[in-house]
Amino acid sequence: MENGTQSATVDELVEASIKVFDAEGPSGDVSLTRMFLMMHSWYLSSTELAKTLLAKLQEESCSSCRQLQICHLIKYWMSEFPAEFDLNPELANQIREFRELLSANGHNHLSELIDIESVPSYSWRHQLGEQSQSITKKSKKSLLFDHLEASELAEHFTLLEYRSFCKILFQDYHSFVMHGCTVDNPILERFITLFNSVSQWIQLMVLSKPTAPQRAAVISHFIKVAKELLHLQNFNTLMAVVGGLSHSSISRLKDTQALISSEDQKLFNSLVDVVTSSGNYSNYRQRFSECGGFRFPILGVHLKDLIAVHVALPDWSDGAKSRVNLVKTQQLYSILQELALIQTTPPSITERNDLLNLLMVSLTQYHSEEDIYQLSLQREPRKTERTMSITSSQTPVIAEWSSSVKAKTDPAITSKHIQKMVESVFKNFDTDGDGHISQEEFQSIKNNFPFLNTFDDVDRNQDGRISPEEMIEYFNKAISQLSGKMGFVHTFVEVHSIKPTRCDHCAGVIWGPYKQRYKCKACGVNCHKACCDSLSVECRKRTASVGIEDFACPRTRSLSFPPPVASHQT
Repeated sequence: MENGTQSATVDELVEASIKVFDAEGPSGDVSLTRMFLMMHSWYLSSTELAKTLLAKLQEESCSSCRQLQICHLIKYWMSEFPAEFDLNPELANQIREFRELLSANGHNHLSELIDIESVPSYSWRHQLGEQSQSITKKSKKSLLFDHLEASELAEHFTLLEYRSFCKILFQDYHSFVMHGCTVDNPILERFITLFNSVSQWIQLMVLSKPTAPQRAAVISHFIKVAKELLHLQNFNTLMAVVGGLSHSSISRLKDTQALISSEDQKLFNSLVDVVTSSGNYSNYRQRFSECGGFRFPILGVHLKDLIAVHVALPDWSDGAKSRVNLVKTQQLYSILQELALIQTTPPSITERNDLLNLLMVSLTQYHSEEDIYQLSLQREPRKTERTMSITSSQTPVIAEWSSSVKAKTDPAITSKHIQKMVESVFKNFDTDGDGHISQEEFQSIKNNFPFLNTFDDVDRNQDGRISPEEMIEYFNKAISQLSGKMGFVHTFVEVHSIKPTRCDHCAGVIWGPYKQRYKCKACGVNCHKACCDSLSVECRKRTASVGIEDFACPRTRSLSFPPPVASHQT
């Protein structure tokens, strides 16, 4: 097949791929073959492709040389894309049964080429919720946030996100593009959730400090972390950090912002410029293209590119759907191949398992966007005269909350989550291994888990140490008290989702031109249509006590879009 060909039939692509091989293996340029094997699922299922190849192999006119060519093509397919065979039992069985047939007919030299048993297992994909229980040699370095170097945080954020990124397979990208969301796509969903968790944790760390100078110091520290991330060429986590620092809950802290040095302000603005969406992320694209060695992309930008190509170009170049549109195939392949190559170039970082475990536990915290904003208001309330003028308007809203239908939580599920969380806390913070948390160890927890109450509140028997049972009891009681105050009646309307938005129920991405998103008119919460009935996020109406202008920026930060510049916030 000639270079520059804009369309071809499936059979022409299959034949061109076969001809790349001879009796010994690949004998020419395999780039077209690789593109076809990676991208065929856009217009042909893997089982159908396997049937086509096996049918050609069994044709009476198929010479021994051609048989070897086809078997070498199947071998190449299995070696280059093993996950496809491990995750598709029907495809694996096709190859396995045919291999047995070849052996039965005395073609052992052919059957040995398509040894399906050599395909590695991808069972780790079904164990996403399990974290490693092994911790290597404990570091003598402090795990307190205030003692961590910006470079250490940047490096270990990079390790966490890169490892999550490396679990994403072609099948995950294909599913996202075809469905427009992360439904039934746990690998990609987990990556996006990790991104959002980093952004939210940064907000919590800032707001955990009671005074403006302390908050300004935390912000300055994270600006330095962002600078280190740019030095590491980690653009994805850079966007998460910039997003957290420019979120409305942080940018509205005028007393705090006034204490940040002009040098740090200038540095922050330059980092925002790197990830700005202006010119279709032209600044980011230019910087990323100039990077050598390890580089970590803003995945959302490339997901957006995949969606754009898929929507803009048809799969077939003719109305009869007989000729594959190779222009579209090539463009999609270029994006996916670049992402695949990034997974083969890991960062050169010396890891600390204790710090990695600390970050993993810290990032499992969850607070709603509204909770975080209310905490921001507590840190720096609005002007007294404005607060007094709106007080009278709050009573009806509170009455609406109390009359709302309450969600029925599952005590068994809640208890299970609390149990795992407490186990993680003790594993990471019980430094002397005595099975209890001392006051010194508790302080370390508070520095990394903002808004935990005082030691005496958790130490129920007042013996000077906290047992796992006491911590479980504390969290059970706290959740019970919170649930009693929550109302869950939302007023949903269908809206278009031109920009990717996170579903506040399943954390999946909502994205599509045809009213894919359900949004509450009262509180602004977003979810998929299928998630409406299951949503357990409190409906907190937007009132003058918060201010509509404070929600000018998206309240749910998506990894695909950079945050607005802080100076534009209220």
